[in-house]
Amino acid sequence: MTDAATTVLIVDDHPLVRQGLLAVLGSADGVTVVGEAGDGNEAISLVTRLEPDVVLMDLQMPGMHGIDATRAILAARPKTAILVVTMFEDEDMVFSAVAAGAMGYLLKGADGADIVAAVRSAGAGQAVFGAALAGRLRSWFALPPRRATDAFPQLTDRERSILDGVAAGLTNAQIGEREFLSAKTVANNVSNILTKLQLAERGQAIVAAREAGLGRTERND
Repeated sequence: MTDAATTVLIVDDHPLVRQGLLAVLGSADGVTVVGEAGDGNEAISLVTRLEPDVVLMDLQMPGMHGIDATRAILAARPKTAILVVTMFEDEDMVFSAVAAGAMGYLLKGADGADIVAAVRSAGAGQAVFGAALAGRLRSWFALPPRRATDAFPQLTDRERSILDGVAAGLTNAQIGEREFLSAKTVANNVSNILTKLQLAERGQAIVAAREAGLGRTERND
């Protein structure tokens, strides 16, 4: 057992929120805040340089969305524990964060003791979700997937295959390699998919696709 402190990077575009989290964590035993970031791009840069154990990640930020930043951070440093801290409790946000690799999900306004406990748990490799959110996740993962061939009849075969790659967490470049397409062509197809499915962002597409049985099996082809 180690006595080393759990190191934390705070990511939020609101300075007052960062200050509040810093005040809570700064007085906690065994926790050290090593940096702050105001957007997703800065967060990626600081994680690479500071190598924190835990990242407290806001979702709705200008520039890069927190879910995209989560995905990029974990691609570069998989052992980082991402703990989403946001005001949103809707299922799309929760599932998108989990699909991106987040270790936990906290609502802004949580008690300081709960935040400290969540950081310690995430730093120890434990998932952190409130009871209600954990129940939703268990119910969703327990559902038998529908046959992927029945899903999204409005999509072409190529679009459905690309959506499968999106649901599996692949980047546009990785999907392009699999489909023998350029990353730009994949991006255009993803845009068309979002339009056809009336979705606003890639994270929502991941949720919808996984509910339909896409992206659940790792592809090696």
